[in-house]
Amino acid sequence: MITPRSEAELAEVIAATREPLRVIGGGTRSVVPMGNASVLTASGLSGITLHEPGSLTLVAQAGTPVEQIEAALAAEGQRLPFEPMDHRGLLGTQGTPTIGGVVAANVSGPRRIQVGAARDFLLGVRFVDGAGRILKNGGRVMKNVTGYDLVKLMAGSRGRLGVLSEVSFKVLPMPEVTVTLVLQGLDDAAAVRAMAQGLASPFEVTGAAHWPGKGTFLRIEGFAGSVAYRAGQLRAMLGGEIEESAQRWTEIRDVAPFHAAEGDIWRLSVKPSDAPGLVARAGAEAVLYDWGGGLVWLRMAPGTDLRARIAPFQGHATLVRADAETLARLPLEQPEPAPLAALSSGLRDKFDPRGIFATETDPVRAVAS
Repeated sequence: MITPRSEAELAEVIAATREPLRVIGGGTRSVVPMGNASVLTASGLSGITLHEPGSLTLVAQAGTPVEQIEAALAAEGQRLPFEPMDHRGLLGTQGTPTIGGVVAANVSGPRRIQVGAARDFLLGVRFVDGAGRILKNGGRVMKNVTGYDLVKLMAGSRGRLGVLSEVSFKVLPMPEVTVTLVLQGLDDAAAVRAMAQGLASPFEVTGAAHWPGKGTFLRIEGFAGSVAYRAGQLRAMLGGEIEESAQRWTEIRDVAPFHAAEGDIWRLSVKPSDAPGLVARAGAEAVLYDWGGGLVWLRMAPGTDLRARIAPFQGHATLVRADAETLARLPLEQPEPAPLAALSSGLRDKFDPRGIFATETDPVRAVAS
């Protein structure tokens, strides 16, 4: 495994390589073998380089463990607003989640429906492209000076355009109080309607999930007096009971119901009102709704082609966990429409002209010369 210890060394490695590179952070989301690609990890680029609590900004090298960042923020009463998921329990992987891996996959948890995704809090990036060039965009304020909004391009790029070396974020204060309104006995369609009502209300719901058999959950956070008022009003509108367990949202964030269960795991991103009907067509063994129904986790029988089963549909179905045969047969990500695929290919040609970077969704492109 190639482990550069500095940005300059990372650039030298990429410029000199004549073989495909499989880029990983802490190795927590790797599910597809990629043949002869050499593994390059950014975990050697680690450390918080700047934290200014007063200006709500943090800068860290890409290989910095997420837990280190969360601990530093918690010491100042702050947090990462987008609540990144820990994939290890779901995928059965080891390793340590890194902040660069979070950015590369745009990992965002239940709070996304209220505050936005990881990319919405990303202020700046530094990375090395496929030609070995060190590029940077943004900083501690939002700006774009290159012609490309590299900050947004790199968030969710999954190593297709380059290897992140440093990222900067806006962070937010930690709430004083967190409570959850729990509704029992709702079927999937009724749960989605209830979540939609809560999210459309003025009570600032920061999480809305439905866990069949467990309940429907709506989270409210903030100052104690405000939370008490808003939770009371939401309860008067929807019924239910109030609980104070934060562990519930960690379980939802990390899809805990599926950790020890056999079967393929799919991630379905759709319009919330479409979700119950698609789930019914899918014939899933188990489901978990997040983002008010806009994100659905499904546990399917091994080898099931979910996309074919629920087609046609508007949205994205991503294969997250499966056996080797299924991973070889089905693409992980929803195939892109031709115009979008052409745009993606053009960007990759620009930033990775030699085809150095192998990815889980396109391992065969890596044919460096």
